[in-house]
Amino acid sequence: MYKCSVKLNSSYDIIIDRGLLDNAGEYIAKCIPQAKKALVVADSNVYPLYYDKVKKSLEKAGLETAGFQFQAGEESKNFATYESIIDACIGEHLTREDVVVALGGGVTGDIAGFAAATYMRGIKVVQLPTTLLAGIDSSIGGKTGIDIAQGKNLVGAFHQPSIVLYDLNTLETLPAEEFKNGLGEGIKYAILMGGRPLELLLEGLNEDNIEEFVALCAKYKADIVMADEKEGGQRKLLNLGHTVGHAIEKKSNYTISHGLAVIKGILYIAKGAVKNGTLQKEALDTIIEICKMYKLDYVLDTDVKDIVDEIISDKKMHADGSISFIDIEALGLCKIKKTTIKGLGEYISW
Repeated sequence: MYKCSVKLNSSYDIIIDRGLLDNAGEYIAKCIPQAKKALVVADSNVYPLYYDKVKKSLEKAGLETAGFQFQAGEESKNFATYESIIDACIGEHLTREDVVVALGGGVTGDIAGFAAATYMRGIKVVQLPTTLLAGIDSSIGGKTGIDIAQGKNLVGAFHQPSIVLYDLNTLETLPAEEFKNGLGEGIKYAILMGGRPLELLLEGLNEDNIEEFVALCAKYKADIVMADEKEGGQRKLLNLGHTVGHAIEKKSNYTISHGLAVIKGILYIAKGAVKNGTLQKEALDTIIEICKMYKLDYVLDTDVKDIVDEIISDKKMHADGSISFIDIEALGLCKIKKTTIKGLGEYISW
């Protein structure tokens, strides 16, 4: 078992272990003792796999439990699904003392968290990630939201969970493509940290070392969140690959998954850094080697003009028309930089 605390005004623990879903109710009842009811939100992939197990655990802990299932996929992260979750909260008569349980991947955590953040001006949310991406990244830090036509996560709120419980046994039912999706964020963390996480990726993740890798990523994000909860400075580092990646993801009509789009975003930046003389080619070669090891698509075939056009509507644009991006100066050394849209387009062109 690995455990770390995110110490904020509303502090919470991140716990990583095997078998946690069987005991989720005990943990939740302990950290939210006033709760009498729980609404478990899960998508159509996860609901049939784990809802009954989580419900049994919650009811054993004395929580009256109901479930809400929505169609799996990024396209469901919208106002209609959000409204349906709110309707379910109302229908189940959840009060301000009760809790929404987000059971699943990043889409579930984002939209269930946003519903919890806004229902009755905010009730408790618990994150039970079931994917690698959610376990190491999106379940931690309190970012919640939905997508609209103009871009990802343009409507949302910061709403920290009461606890994060990542049951590593859920990796056993994770499709190979979804594991690759999570690796996109995992590689991001390895580039930010360097050192041991990078070593683990190059050694090859397996049943014996996956907990260490997940724990290192989770601890890094927890430390960043504690230093900069609302993304006023240092937390922007976690956007490595995302400024370009979100544009690639949107341009593909979300046929390219978030994690794989982030990888491509990282590679556009890394190639630009090599071209501009701020990154050694060996570092780029290492990133590509990792992509090859895990059979990740590292082909950069999105036109830079299309990327720039998508970025213009992205929330990372500043009022003065400039934009921030995360540059890579070495594996383990990344910096926040500010440029113009034109400048970014030139940076990632070669």
